[in-house]
Amino acid sequence: MHKRLQAYLEYYREELQKAYKSYFNKLEIPGNLKESMLYSLDAGGKRLRPILLFASYEVYGEDVQKAMSSAVALEMIHTYSLIHDDLPAMDNDDYRRGMLTNHKKFDEATAILAGDALLTYSFELILNDPSLTSDEKVTLTKELTACSGPKGMVGGQILDMEAEKQSVSLEAMEKIHTLKTGELIRFAIFAGAYLANATDKQLHYLEKYAYYLGLIFQVQDDILDVSGEEEKLGKRVGSDELNEKSTYPKLLGLDGAIAQKEKYVQKAYENLKLADAEDSLLKALTDYFSERDH
Repeated sequence: MHKRLQAYLEYYREELQKAYKSYFNKLEIPGNLKESMLYSLDAGGKRLRPILLFASYEVYGEDVQKAMSSAVALEMIHTYSLIHDDLPAMDNDDYRRGMLTNHKKFDEATAILAGDALLTYSFELILNDPSLTSDEKVTLTKELTACSGPKGMVGGQILDMEAEKQSVSLEAMEKIHTLKTGELIRFAIFAGAYLANATDKQLHYLEKYAYYLGLIFQVQDDILDVSGEEEKLGKRVGSDELNEKSTYPKLLGLDGAIAQKEKYVQKAYENLKLADAEDSLLKALTDYFSERDH
């Protein structure tokens, strides 16, 4: 990985951790609930969604602190979705990022409530942010609810479950993953650029870029589930096949999935250029999404 990108990722992971710790230090809630919420937030992860939000902001703006509450809220929603994904009723996973899943560390009821709490607290962070205008709060909350709710991530999750043990077309699979994975990525790209006063034209092409970036992320996820290293992934390899999920390698073969990913990468590059963001760190992050090994 390029040294500049590595330093960028490390710096903003630390900044994000400081920010959410400060929010939780002020939060007076039952101890077991707070411990469960922080357990999954502290489990690490790549923090790619908030980092995309920061990178998108920095294409057009300078003081990234204005985007911090949105970035933390986004990571909380992503974390809640992982807690619920791991539950016995969903993917039934014992490990996440090399650690026991939340329901294995605590119990199923606590894990469900920790996920619920992360989801709802995320919106409070944005709405209570004194650095945002009323219009910005409304726009960000409206976009985040749409991206994470029934028209976004949750809708994609139900389509993903319904596609298990089924043969689906490439078009149907793209729809599933655009909703399940891509919508939170779209929010990251939109929110950063919007807060930095990008033009309507720039926002338009950035959202198209985000569409392809979400698909790149999912194809690589599917590829790693077939050919990745369990130690690096922090979870079992082959879980998609075990759960009979519809994946790119299953539909196109491993080589076909890699070729399809490259098509998405080129489309992402094209839209970055049209958004006047070709020379930004978003391009390096696109390559990182495509080439990551965990």
